[in-house]
Amino acid sequence: MGLTSEQIRNGLDAIAARDRSVARALAEHGYPAERIRPTGYRTLLRTIVGQQVSVASADAVWNKLTAHLGDDIPPADLLAASFDDLRACGLSRQKQGYARSLCELVHGGTLDLTALPEDDEEAIAELVRIKGIGRWSAEIYLLFAEGRPDIWPAGDLAVQIAVGRLAGLPQRPSEKETRALAENWRPHRGAAAIFTWHIYQSATL
Repeated sequence: MGLTSEQIRNGLDAIAARDRSVARALAEHGYPAERIRPTGYRTLLRTIVGQQVSVASADAVWNKLTAHLGDDIPPADLLAASFDDLRACGLSRQKQGYARSLCELVHGGTLDLTALPEDDEEAIAELVRIKGIGRWSAEIYLLFAEGRPDIWPAGDLAVQIAVGRLAGLPQRPSEKETRALAENWRPHRGAAAIFTWHIYQSATL
């Protein structure tokens, strides 16, 4: 499971104790809510379904898939489904390729989502073997589903914008700069990431 509210609070308190900008932002914005997703294949499949479409569109496709293949959407059943059947559920040719890549790895036993490497970078390397799952998607899975405390998705646009605001920068920092600016937040960068999304959303309301 993802980081709990208590873990987020403890992590942010530890960062705020040594970073005044975070302490000020905490006083202004408060603590963020937890973001928890189930571990396992279905969460990654849902990520693929949701790529580059609205939440409503992703929900519609997901509902059609579960109606056709069952709530668990077993990997073997998706692999056995025809192109036209999956197309009728709303999966494009590209997303079918991504979904089949995930199912082949899981069904074939070459990707065990119950035993990803403990090292974060090694776990990311395992997940990006799935077509359509890039570094950002892998990091989001490890943070929200596995609750890894030091995941830092520095390539996320909202994270970059919020970090730039925290640091008082005149423009959004690059991914490399965003990664460097968070070095002092180890080993609580997961809580910091959730906080940056909280800041970004608060500022755009």
